[in-house]
Order: sequence, then structure tokens, then C-alpha cells
Amino acid sequence: MSSTFNISNLPFSLLTEGEQALLQQSLDIAYYQQGETIVVAGGESEGVYVILKGCVGESEECRADGSDVPGQVFVHYQADDYFGGWSAIRGRAIHNFVAVEETICHILPTRVLLELVSSNSLFADYFAQNLAVKSEIVAQQDQDQDMAEFMLAKVSSGLVQEPLIVDEGTSISEATVLMRNHKADCVLVRKGNRYGMITKTDLLEALVIGKLEQSADLVQIASFRLVTVSPDDYLFNALVLMTQQHIERLVVMRQQTLVGIVALTDILSYFSSHSHVIGLRIERAQSEEELQDAAQRLNNLIKSLVSHGVKVRFTMDLLAAMNGRIMAKLFDLMIPADMQPHVCLVVMGSEGRGEQILKTDQDNALIYRDGLSWPGMQQTLQRFSARLIEFGFPPCPGNIMVSNPAWVNSLGDWTQNLSDWAQSCEGDAVMNLAIAVDAKPVAGNPALFKAGRNWFLRHLRNNDLFFSHFTRAALEFDTPLTFFGSLRDKAQLDIKKGGIFPVVHGIRAMALEYRVLATNTFSRIDALVELGQLQAEQGADLAEALALFVQLRLRQQMRRLEASDDGQDPTPNLIEIPLLNKMERDLLRDALHIVKGFKKHLALRYRLEG
Repeated sequence: MSSTFNISNLPFSLLTEGEQALLQQSLDIAYYQQGETIVVAGGESEGVYVILKGCVGESEECRADGSDVPGQVFVHYQADDYFGGWSAIRGRAIHNFVAVEETICHILPTRVLLELVSSNSLFADYFAQNLAVKSEIVAQQDQDQDMAEFMLAKVSSGLVQEPLIVDEGTSISEATVLMRNHKADCVLVRKGNRYGMITKTDLLEALVIGKLEQSADLVQIASFRLVTVSPDDYLFNALVLMTQQHIERLVVMRQQTLVGIVALTDILSYFSSHSHVIGLRIERAQSEEELQDAAQRLNNLIKSLVSHGVKVRFTMDLLAAMNGRIMAKLFDLMIPADMQPHVCLVVMGSEGRGEQILKTDQDNALIYRDGLSWPGMQQTLQRFSARLIEFGFPPCPGNIMVSNPAWVNSLGDWTQNLSDWAQSCEGDAVMNLAIAVDAKPVAGNPALFKAGRNWFLRHLRNNDLFFSHFTRAALEFDTPLTFFGSLRDKAQLDIKKGGIFPVVHGIRAMALEYRVLATNTFSRIDALVELGQLQAEQGADLAEALALFVQLRLRQQMRRLEASDDGQDPTPNLIEIPLLNKMERDLLRDALHIVKGFKKHLALRYRLEG
């Protein structure tokens, strides 16, 4: 057995004890001089090579011009890296592997490799060299799986209740007796092929406030605009939906067939992060002070979700819903009731995309009805921004907030700004437009926002020149990879410039071109795949890459926040490479290669080669 082989590294840690013993017994060790070819393109590989010491370059077979000059090196492999797996499985190497310096390798023979691939599906999957597959395998290896298992639980996981159903013509008094006998707190009334819901609160309000007779038909008070989920939806998504809609029950439908009801109380029995407690505090807040107390509890919720291994996308969705409710509630408390139907508060940037986790800078604006007279508007909005800062939402360095009159516009001025930015499409205009097209209404009258958005989408139709200029920003920053495909920076890299922004902005441009209304980047990717503008594999890889960037950034942000005296992180987008383990570095490198490929795709698509 080899005492120098690190069995704890993926993918070898995926093997069972018996398989690991077989691996250890089968290992050979070899020494290669600098410049020596280890595997030759077109030849057979001895197996998988795992570097103990040294460096190996993978290069193409020969130059495209047919000369004898060595081909381009794609990537360098260093200590603990492995290579040659695909060559061994396929039976023929398609690239050369050459020792860049004196190198010592462990060799797992092809015969044993094929035996392990045949007996262990996870081990086999890892050699797919697919970022989505690798990320999923790594997630499955996390030590704390309780929360992760909850995140993957479906609505159908034993939580769907059989509803109490009555037909049209049932009276209020009859329904009340049935609900008491069945110990039900709601009832569904059937009218033709439709169902409406009535809760105990609805019954009480109908009798006391509405003054309806007890003999009145239940249909009169039923709500037929049901909020529904599928049995195959994730349980966590159901919780997010309840938070967004501030309701306590969802109707479960399989296409047009009623399956049952899922209740908030049942979901909470599965969930231990106390997010529901914060949600209730937000909804029940009667003052700005009570709302602030609820808002300041969100950071602890984030830490709980992250420490339990909850996937980044789920965390984003929940926090976006929570932050939206906080802003909407503060808006209700501070904005005069007679003004609210005539204005619309929108959040933009990462908040508008629902992709923030730790509270990011405020990016918000106000759209108001043309001709509106509200003398104290700007003073009220300045107090609103100041209150959000106290709630933990930092001010925007670029002053893109409602406290800045430049971001408080009538509907006519808002659409004119969009048009001017699109016409210029340079410098600040590009960034302002990028922020604005991610806007999402959170309070007030959303019809004002939708009117501006729909006008702008029509305005851009068939404007190829605009999309070419707008997309170019995605190529502005270099991908932090060396010529040989390794991480360029050994100390730290700016993950926003190098990874997040190119994906977010490139997808934003494509979504704008095809009038995708979703603002979330993951949702935009799904929509573009469905429209045939992205291949399914490319879409999956981009989504996994973006999720990885956000996750790595979040972990390091939280580490810096815990170590800081003032609770501030001066470098929120920096990834410190030495703090990453080998697997995280490998995944980061793979993800950056996906970004590099996507940028090439954008350059060809929008003719940006120059």
C-alpha cells in the first residue's frame, strides 16, 4: 500500500472502504524527467496519473499548420491533481501530457480504474468532467446533510392534507358545522370545475363585517384565485411562496387535478432555521422600530442557512422574499396612504434580480404618475432611505437611491431616461441601464413599472446595434486564467469582475433581446434555454458556475465579517485563493473556463470580436 497517496481527495474519497483498499494495493509510482512525455496523443494511457510532486502540461497533438512545433498547452496539473482518466476510459489519448518539471506520479492502472468505474456510479459520474455533476457530488459529500435533505424534500413528502370539500349551494352555517366536526380551519367549495377557498377568518368577516345571513351560499365569500403548487415542487419553494404572498396555505394541484392542501404549520415542522418567526415579525410589525428589530435578525438566519449547507439559490430566494416584505412594510408605514396608488417603489441591481444574500447596497427608485402633486415627496423619500440604512441596508456608493431626486421620476421621465441611456449606451449610461432593466416592483402600484417596462421592450425591438453595444460590457474584464488554463492569481481575485458580472450581464443582454420578463439570472437562463437561445448543457453549466461564485464569495464575506470590529467587509468581492481547499480551487477553475467560453459565445453572437 502507498503511504503517500491522499485518499481523502475527490474523486477517490467517493470509493467505499473495500474499493479504496483495492486502489491502494494497485497503485504504481513513476518518476519523469523535465520535458519527458508521459502520455502521447493517439496512444494508450496506462491509467489515471495522480501527481505527488511536480507539474504536467496538457497540450494539443500538434499545431493546426501541421508543423513539428509542440501544440498549445491547455492546462497545467500540479500536486494532488489527476489526469489521464478519460484517456484510459476511452482507450486512446487525444492530447499529449508532458512533464514541465521533474515529476513523480502515482498511477492507477486502467484495469483497476474500469473496475472501480463499473462498481461505483458516483466515482464514474465524476469523470464526466461536468461542473454541474461535480458540484452536485461535492454537495452530497458535505458533513451536515440534515438541512440539505430538507431543501430537496418535495411537497409530496407526506405533507399534503386531504381537504374538506363542499359543493356550491352549501350555506355558511352548514360549512361551519362541517369544519368544526372535521377539525378543519379551511374548506374548499366546488363550483363546476373550479375550487374556491374559505378560512375561519373569512367566515367571521362575512358574518360580522359583511352582515351576511347564515343561510347565504358559501360561494359568495370564496376566493377562487388560489395560490397553487405542484406535488413535485420543492418544499422550500412552497415556504418562499407563502412568505411572498403572506399566506398560510397552498392548494396542491397536479395539472388540473386537485391533490390537497399543504399548510405552513406542517412545513415549519420540517424547518429549523426560524425563518417563519422573522416572517411573522415582519407581517405583524406595527411600527418602524418593530420592523427594524425583525430586519436585523436576517443576518443570523443567513448564517444558519449557510452553515447547514443550504444551496445558494434557495437562500437567495428566501432572502429576496424577506427583504422585499421588509421594504414593502416600511413603505406602507412611511408613505401616505393616499399617495401609494400613484407611486411605485422598485428595487434594482442584485436586489431586483433576487441574487443578494448579505444585505447589499441600496439600489432603488420611485416611479410616479405623470402630473402627481405631492409637495413633501422628496423629504419623505430621504427619510425612507435613511431608515433603510438603519435597518442594515447600506447606502449606494453611486447614490442610486430614492433619496436622490435623479432616481425619482414620473413615468414619462422614467421611460425617457431608459431611451436616452439606450441611445448613448456608453460609460455610465450602460451601467444605469443595466441596473434599471433588473428592476422589480416591491411596493405601491406595480402598473406604473409595468407600463414603463413594456414600452421599453417595444422600443428596443430589432435594434441590433443597441444589443451589440450593450453586451460589450460583459467582455470588459479579463477572465482570471493563465494562458495555460490555470488560476492566474495565486493570492486573490475579484470574483465579481472575473466571474459573476460577465455571466449576469451577458444573460441580462440576451434576456432583454428576447423580452424575457424574469429578472433573476437563474430564471433568465432557464427561459433562454426554453426559447432555444442557449443549449441545455450550456445553461446548466452557467447556472452552476454562477452559484459557485456566489457561494465562495459568501463564505469568505462571512469569515471577514466575523473577524471585523465594525461588522463591515471592505473587500466583499475578493476571493482569497489560499483559503480555498483543492476541490474548491478545481471547481473555481472549471467555472471560470465556462465563463471564458460564454464570453466567446457572446463575442460571436453580437459580433464583438474587435
